[in-house]
Amino acid sequence: MAKYSVNNDTIAALSTPHGSGAIAVIRLSGSNSIAILENIFKTKKLKPKQLAHAPSHTVHFGLIVENDIVIDEVLVTIFKSPNTYTSEEVVEISCHGSIFIQQQILQILFKYGARPAQHGEFTLRAFLNGKLDLSQAEAVADLISSNSATSHQVAMQHMRGGISNKIAVLRENLLNFASLIELELDFSEEDVEFADRTDLKKLINTILTIIDKLVASFEVGNVIKNGIPVAIVGKPNAGKSTLLNILLDDDRAIVSDIPGTTRDVIEDELIIDGVLFRFIDTAGIRTTTDVIEQIGVNKAFEVIKKSAIIIYLFDTHELSRGDLELEMNVIKDHIGSSQLLVVGNKIDFENLEDLKQEFGDVSNILFISAKEQMNIEQLKNKLVGLFDTRTVNTTDTIVTNSRHVNALKNAQKALAKVNEGLSNHIQSDFLALDIRYALEALGEITGQVTNEDLLDNIFSKFCIGK
Repeated sequence: MAKYSVNNDTIAALSTPHGSGAIAVIRLSGSNSIAILENIFKTKKLKPKQLAHAPSHTVHFGLIVENDIVIDEVLVTIFKSPNTYTSEEVVEISCHGSIFIQQQILQILFKYGARPAQHGEFTLRAFLNGKLDLSQAEAVADLISSNSATSHQVAMQHMRGGISNKIAVLRENLLNFASLIELELDFSEEDVEFADRTDLKKLINTILTIIDKLVASFEVGNVIKNGIPVAIVGKPNAGKSTLLNILLDDDRAIVSDIPGTTRDVIEDELIIDGVLFRFIDTAGIRTTTDVIEQIGVNKAFEVIKKSAIIIYLFDTHELSRGDLELEMNVIKDHIGSSQLLVVGNKIDFENLEDLKQEFGDVSNILFISAKEQMNIEQLKNKLVGLFDTRTVNTTDTIVTNSRHVNALKNAQKALAKVNEGLSNHIQSDFLALDIRYALEALGEITGQVTNEDLLDNIFSKFCIGK
């Protein structure tokens, strides 16, 4: 962990997106942040070198000046340790958003002793200084990348300690018993038991129930974070590409009367009622001698297996009730646990009642006209209803991070061995070993147990400046 020991060298980076804009924010963190800035910051209200005496969390207007040349008029915000994001002395410079100005200020800061921040180094310092645990630090990155109301809500919950608090309670309860088991090892020759085996078994089962629920929540959490995959499938010329274009309000897919036009998967995203959906238009499913088209058909079946929701689109003018049943049997062989929504396309008002009578007994069926944009809103509402995300609005903790779910599964395995050991009246030293493994796995989630490779992997994914 030497690479990640706490140090006070001062780092600087642009914290707003790269490129020109109205303003840009440059952030410094470290013990010399104010001292470095005082070399170039001039203000009428403060005497030279007096910025260090300004109260924390105050904003100061002034000039950035180097070699008597004014670089920009700026606002400087002072944050004094320890009440800052990183727990260190932090300064934020709000300058005009010219790329030239941004680079000039950064280069001058580097000249006076700051160094360029690495990816995620500000948040890494917050973690190393105890301002955030590891799961909260990861939630910061999730919050920055959140692109829907639900993913934002879950990220905020995690950043405020949602999963951390849950794990802390599990570890604390387990640690109490672990200490008693460890104590038994010191008195092994006397054959005494300090930890009540019945109570320990009850605790293990309770913890396993909670972990099972957290692991199960990943299925929901993963799609909330990355988007709910929705495959649009059906026979050629059913109107799949037209439907995708209408949903996205964009000519994303090629529309043609020629069957088999779509030969690869086309994917794009849409937020409906705060939920992110990833729509995937697939090649028309049919028997073909065209080698390239057949590859597209095979890809369509692969997409079906990986999607949470399947829209099976059929042409109401081409498919009878009996034909639909045969087509549905082919699809059902591939969908697994996916939600299936059957959509009849190319309707008009004249034949709508006849269609309802013919296909009315098909579950989860909806009739639309993609071309005329009939019942498209009903389709969107149906999609939101099929994937119910109301659990996000409760106090339940939802796991969205694959690293967390892997650690939880490792804890599951270790605790299952503890349970097995208790049932077989195994010796205390073996119980202690498995309990340690469980504690270690849970500790990996919050960063109580970590290593340099793990930190490299996590913080290298952050943007520079955060």
